[in-house]
Amino acid sequence: MPAAKVALSTASVYPESTATAFEIAARLGYDGVEVMVWTDPVSQDVDALRRLADYHGIPVLAVHAPCLLITQRVWSTDPWVKLQRARLAAERLGAGTVVVHPPFRWQRGYARDFVRGIWRMADETDVRFAVENMFPWRYREREMLAYAPDWDPTNDDYRHFTLDLSHTATSRTETLDMVARMGSRLAHVHLADGSGSAKDEHLVPGRGTQPCARLLELLAVNGFDGHVVIEVNTRRAMSPAERETDLAEALAFTRLHLATSAQVGR
Repeated sequence: MPAAKVALSTASVYPESTATAFEIAARLGYDGVEVMVWTDPVSQDVDALRRLADYHGIPVLAVHAPCLLITQRVWSTDPWVKLQRARLAAERLGAGTVVVHPPFRWQRGYARDFVRGIWRMADETDVRFAVENMFPWRYREREMLAYAPDWDPTNDDYRHFTLDLSHTATSRTETLDMVARMGSRLAHVHLADGSGSAKDEHLVPGRGTQPCARLLELLAVNGFDGHVVIEVNTRRAMSPAERETDLAEALAFTRLHLATSAQVGR
């Protein structure tokens, strides 16, 4: 079997709760979860998360630091404190990775020291700080560069990267070229699909234009031992059953392409 574990992002069940994500992940057979730290109080509470992991027998494999616009006041208004708390949460939960976005451009002090600061924090822990690729914001084909130093983290020097395929679609980036630039520093994957829309779509893998299957094949053949996290948008699901069907389909797609390619690569 391939070395990579397949996890469910708790964001994939929104607007349902973090607790619901653990329940679904366990029932469908995911290897673990990535906790998106956001406005749900349970996502911010390490003791509550540990109880959920123990109850469902489903480990926390990664912690997504609160980097979104709606989480600007979660854990702190100081972005470095947010990352410190994310690292402590990961350490206490046994998670190997903290996912972090590049700063917003208006976070000028944070952005100015971001690359050096991430290296300093990475040197203090065994937890990997994996910086995620983002995208330009678009309105009627006009672009606004919302992230600094850059929405494309491969233009800067980081120890580890997170690759998000919905974001490569939105940024209209050649995904496999970005994978090549990340090289051995690719530590974490957010698997979703996209059509190239200006919206960050997070479609179920296989429903857009991204090379999701090819990426999984490359990861398996190359012995990728990081985590592949299903991070899809199920907000339009008409029922819990429909949401669960989408998440089961995403898991089956991922396991199929990882396992088939792992066998071929032997």
